[in-house]
Amino acid sequence: MEALRCQTGRRGARAKQGLTHTDIVSGGWVGRLSPKWRAYALLARLDRPIGSWLLFLPGLWGILLPHGVPPTARLRLILLFAIGSVVMRSAGCVVNDMWDRDIDRQVARTAGRPLASGALGMGEAAAFLCLLLLTGLVVLLCLRPLCWALGVASLLLVALYPLAKRITWWPQLMMGFTFGFGAPMGYVAATGRIDAGFALIYAAAILWDLGFDTVYGFQDMRDDALVGVKSTSRMMAGVPRRFVGACYALALLCLGAAGTVAHLSWPFWPALLLPAALLARQVMRLDKDDAAACLRLFRANREVGLAIGLALAAGHLPG
Repeated sequence: MEALRCQTGRRGARAKQGLTHTDIVSGGWVGRLSPKWRAYALLARLDRPIGSWLLFLPGLWGILLPHGVPPTARLRLILLFAIGSVVMRSAGCVVNDMWDRDIDRQVARTAGRPLASGALGMGEAAAFLCLLLLTGLVVLLCLRPLCWALGVASLLLVALYPLAKRITWWPQLMMGFTFGFGAPMGYVAATGRIDAGFALIYAAAILWDLGFDTVYGFQDMRDDALVGVKSTSRMMAGVPRRFVGACYALALLCLGAAGTVAHLSWPFWPALLLPAALLARQVMRLDKDDAAACLRLFRANREVGLAIGLALAAGHLPG
């Protein structure tokens, strides 16, 4: 235990010297906020919109997959899901940090988070969480009643995800079920039904998330081992490219199957080559020991998700 405290102290010293890798962005518009407002923005991860993008994009896929949805209805759903993704991603981050504040203090990348650093208290975080959930409820009530039940189920996933790293070596898979839930939600919002397309687009989102969150987790392997946190990244450290490549390949297969059952037109298939190439490029460039490079690869999945959305939209062109 004393060794762990010493190690934590050395990480803190490196952080003060600017030598420790962190993904917290305290400059830009966030840096111009007052200290209290900045703390709330950092707690909600508003400094790093990539998480909101990665929550939104599976929902975009679900909205774009089925035939027979009027363009105005699709646009309305895309707007609602964009708002909901920012709000619910923020809520998930608050829940995660409330659970993990003690662990975060011992991990170099997360030691500066508002609850770990003491910039915000648990009561303030709980009140902020209630506000975010209320906003999310308003968005949810604008969707079909079937989405209401799915929305309640998603809250269970959000609550359980932070526990996964304590009890299983597959927390990244749990993250996939949680972050990928927008795909079936978007599909049901657009169609009002649960069928094979629902299952396949969800499977694609889960596998994609599992791959990129494993890449993200490579940043923390050393600290996670010291603290005793389990992760898929640690478990697959011996075969990182093989594992991430398999996740991405299976995700593309599920996307292809989803396009087939949705009877997308032929332009879908050549358009799907673009995200396939972007994912292959990630796998080839993956270096699990380069934390900054892993973060760049993780962030590159926004372009991958948008390219998949483009391919799904192309599948509605005349064939």
